[in-house]
Amino acid sequence: MSESPVLSPPVLTQRDGAVLTVTLNLPDRRNPISDPAMVDALCDVFEAADRDASIHVAILTGAGSAFSSGGDLNAMRPDAGGLRSSLPAQTRRNYRAGIQRLPLLFQAIELPVIAAVNGPAIGAGLDLACMCDLRIAGQSARFAESFVKLGLVSGDGGAWLLPRIIGFSKASQLSLTGETIDAGEALRIGLVGEVVPDAELMTVARAQADAIAANPPHATRMTKRLLRAAQTAELSQILEMAGAMQALAHATADHDEAITAFFDRRPPHFKGD
Repeated sequence: MSESPVLSPPVLTQRDGAVLTVTLNLPDRRNPISDPAMVDALCDVFEAADRDASIHVAILTGAGSAFSSGGDLNAMRPDAGGLRSSLPAQTRRNYRAGIQRLPLLFQAIELPVIAAVNGPAIGAGLDLACMCDLRIAGQSARFAESFVKLGLVSGDGGAWLLPRIIGFSKASQLSLTGETIDAGEALRIGLVGEVVPDAELMTVARAQADAIAANPPHATRMTKRLLRAAQTAELSQILEMAGAMQALAHATADHDEAITAFFDRRPPHFKGD
């Protein structure tokens, strides 16, 4: 009797201290994120990490030569079992129960996430990078909001995400032409914060993660929550929210340690208290 092949998990995780590295693990298919198994895995990993106060920051990257190719083209054929259904109303439900869970997840969690873009980030792959809080690109990274090339629109929130990062005019250009840009252009327009040699990508991403993880975790998570809320809220609402969070921050032992260390002229020792 032949044995069933052992399937690799769609997502790999590696914990090192307060830093969690999450790797999209379908390199033979260039890490599409539209599969239900991939969506479920990403949601499970990041929801669990967000609940774990000992994890201060996460890095998201892709296995192989691509960050993410976005949607699986094979699954876009009629009745191929993907998001597309012969019944349009069911297609809508498939998107809601599937890939649209990802932008809502990344918007909701307080854990900072760094995208280490190791290769092409195409379509939903670009949108996934935009869901993260920071983006660092290797020199071989390529980016495209390419849905129009397939006669589609961004079904996972790209029209909301991209303009908030690079502005309406540039987002319109990329979305309406579907053109591909290289890492240098992505840096110029503010899509990524840094471009580094491919071989140094994870080292640089880890250094950025360590710089975040070194700060008091309660303050870090509340800062992310304020930044995310400020994308849609009025100034008065953010000030009210900031005042409430500041009251919590003042009550932490880490805040007292920071003040004491400043006057003692020594490095602070934060414990997450």
